[in-house]
Amino acid sequence: MKPVRNIKLKVVLGSHHHVQAVKSGALRSDLFDLDFIEYTPTNTAFKPMVREQAFDVCEMAIVTYLMAKAHGKPLVLMPATMLGRFQHSYALYNPAHGTLGPTDLEGKRVGIRSFTTTTGAWIRGILANDYGVDLDRVRWITFENPHVAEYVDTTERAPKDKKILQMLLDGELDAVLGETSDDPKLKPLFPDPAAEAARWYSRRGVVPVNHLVVVTESLAKSRPDVVAGVYDLLKRNKAQTGPTATPDLVPYGIEANRKPLELIIDYAFQQALIPRRYSVDELFDETTRGLN
Repeated sequence: MKPVRNIKLKVVLGSHHHVQAVKSGALRSDLFDLDFIEYTPTNTAFKPMVREQAFDVCEMAIVTYLMAKAHGKPLVLMPATMLGRFQHSYALYNPAHGTLGPTDLEGKRVGIRSFTTTTGAWIRGILANDYGVDLDRVRWITFENPHVAEYVDTTERAPKDKKILQMLLDGELDAVLGETSDDPKLKPLFPDPAAEAARWYSRRGVVPVNHLVVVTESLAKSRPDVVAGVYDLLKRNKAQTGPTATPDLVPYGIEANRKPLELIIDYAFQQALIPRRYSVDELFDETTRGLN
């Protein structure tokens, strides 16, 4: 009798502390083997995953997943957060060209890597819903195409040879979203980002999740046991990394992710990134809906 070979999965996950034991092989499964493919930065793997289902398991920004779902891509969300963070420190301006705050962006030139980035969607949602900014009155300047090819991006494209932070330094942009910098010439758009984030969290009770994990629909349908096994490995690795911070920046399980998912769905719909508000449960399938 031939020995049963484990299924081998092609996997992309970032270099997060809470997945290192899985990536090193210290935590493994008898059901499957994981073949890790490195992408730096991790977001460069999102396009091939969305467009070609190039991997079996892949870290993915939540807005990319929402848009992929809207366009019928055969991917399924797993309630395992890889990256969560408060977003207020990811917005910069250049005080050499005048003082600027979050309520001053209407009519201004605001750069962002791609209009569809998850960090961008979170910050625009905060600007619109907490500061009353009319996003349609901002002049958005972008540098990359969306991961989801079907989305029609109507923003202004920066010249190909231009870099986003250099444009801000040169006065060609008034502010940028989704970037950080140690350059002393640049300042945060939110005057005290940590304090702003703390106030926002006290009001919303939400940790903004950026990246979760998706699997191909074919894997979820054909091997639900393997998908559950991958989730279990990731969850065990997180548990091994020590006490969970408060608030938990990498929540696992649908209920733990429900509030952030509801809010980013709202923001993505408000910004016309998706055609309707999905329910949180719609983001999962029979296999991943039971993972907690």
